[in-house]
Amino acid sequence: MEPESSPGVTRRAVLKASLAAAPLVLTARKTEAQLPPVLPPSPPTTPWVEELPLQDTPATALDTLDPAPTLPANILGGEIGRVEHQRYFECCGPGSRTGKDAVFHKLIVKENPAWRFNGDNAYYPPQPIWGYQGTNNSDAVTPGPTIHARYGQPVLCRIYNQLPQFHTGFGSPEITTHLHNLHTPSESDGFTGDYYSPSKKGPTLTGVGAFHDHFYPNMYAGFDEMGGIGDPREALGTLWYHDHTEGVTAPNVLKGLVGRYNIYDDLDSGSEQSGLKLPSGAYDYPLTFADRRFDVNGQLTFDQLNPEGVLGDKILCNGKIEPVLKVARRKYRFRLLNGGPTRFYEIALQNRSANGIYPFTYIANDGNLLPNPLPYQTSIRFAPAERADIVIDFAKFPLGTELYLVNLLLQTSTRQPDRTLAPGTRVLKLVVDRNPPEPDTSMVPGTLRPLRPLPGASELAGLPVRRFVFARSGGMWSVNGGFFNVFQVSAAPRKGSAEIWELVNPDNGWQHPIHIHFEEGIILGKSVGGVPVAIPPHERGRKDVYVLGPAMTVRVLLRFRDFMGKYMMHCHNLTHEDHAMMVRWDIV
Repeated sequence: MEPESSPGVTRRAVLKASLAAAPLVLTARKTEAQLPPVLPPSPPTTPWVEELPLQDTPATALDTLDPAPTLPANILGGEIGRVEHQRYFECCGPGSRTGKDAVFHKLIVKENPAWRFNGDNAYYPPQPIWGYQGTNNSDAVTPGPTIHARYGQPVLCRIYNQLPQFHTGFGSPEITTHLHNLHTPSESDGFTGDYYSPSKKGPTLTGVGAFHDHFYPNMYAGFDEMGGIGDPREALGTLWYHDHTEGVTAPNVLKGLVGRYNIYDDLDSGSEQSGLKLPSGAYDYPLTFADRRFDVNGQLTFDQLNPEGVLGDKILCNGKIEPVLKVARRKYRFRLLNGGPTRFYEIALQNRSANGIYPFTYIANDGNLLPNPLPYQTSIRFAPAERADIVIDFAKFPLGTELYLVNLLLQTSTRQPDRTLAPGTRVLKLVVDRNPPEPDTSMVPGTLRPLRPLPGASELAGLPVRRFVFARSGGMWSVNGGFFNVFQVSAAPRKGSAEIWELVNPDNGWQHPIHIHFEEGIILGKSVGGVPVAIPPHERGRKDVYVLGPAMTVRVLLRFRDFMGKYMMHCHNLTHEDHAMMVRWDIV
């Protein structure tokens, strides 16, 4: 479904027109862009009251969906318009590449009227958020239910929109859901213009709002090239889904539209008895960090019209402020995600006295297992949308030990972090409160997932090169001097081809975490001010978010395989994205 507008009138143009009708607001916004306002701090919180569950509860697959899924859009059944699912019967069903029928999931996007961010009701009363209701949830939650998937087992996920159509406050009740960064057909990628409202024009047989059926083949990239279900070297592990509606991604995500999607295969098996035998089950735990700001009444607040955005001064961990997680004396795999919208983090494991830091092992970046683990890491920095999988062994701590995950990074504006500052801000309390009921057989082997060798120098030299410059322009955020237009195709690589994309930040006042949809890339080189700099060890695997530091250029090798259609590249500082730092590109 293209945007709910004619080709000559984009959603962004409508938003601009609505702002033009309020010249006083525009004047205020211009002043704020030049000098960001000093906002009052969020109210104080009572730490370590909210307890996180001992293990993440996965979403339960369904045997059927009603109405039944269809290859083209099921318009009469209430589905939004879309093109047919690409290569569905080649990827799914008896005789297909996977040989398996799709398993079904259902998510309902709706409002939860009484979410608790913190246990102190005096400062933070229960309040509305937007979230996802799955089969195991009686109401919408944020983050949404974790979907557990496997390569070779296709998934069809139906996502309903039941948001309040006439809500007040920031955000907009249209949705489109991006699964970041599965190798997904375009019509299921959550393209920013494919948004849909809570109610649907025309007949409906469901009575429960409009929906979109997303087809996730769960096949490795390169199945045309490699045969079968693709190249296992292209596997991901830690993914997440979030809203991607044009112009309002930041406020909609900030209201809660974020969830997790883990995918396994024979190597990263999800079992401590096979494959790499990484910590699994209850000991494989997602942690989603997000910055938020609250008004004097403890209500979540955001200014979606300000191109500078709003820097949150409270850090959520799995939707809660300063929660507690009780852990057993054994190894855990923590899947860390920076859910944005703006703040960078540098996370470390600290003792109770705040005078000691404990090392951990870094195993995956942006959902991709590294070729080899990086042991003895004392901290890890990650930008909005970046992921980092780490392993912490609590066996070395006696029962009763209290530890903290802390953010060591000082950041005072939405533009970029300032510097590290010890002892940092505590964001999660970890209490070692029990011995495991069974011996810990998990491990972190010295070799994880191999990389595909790079092409030779002559082949690389012959690849097309595209250059994209991310800069401030006219109070907005631009790519190559232009602003996002949902109908404008900025690049059209051919299916099966490879290219080198140069991502450029010419300024020294901002940092941009650039996300390229669809396929993982390999960083070929970095430079600052034209001078080559080393690629950090954790960025030498596959990635889908590339942080452009001040005056930095990053060269990325990308392949465009298996599917065709429209995709996106954008800054994942979501305010920058909403204020036009995004391009559409099509595989043809």
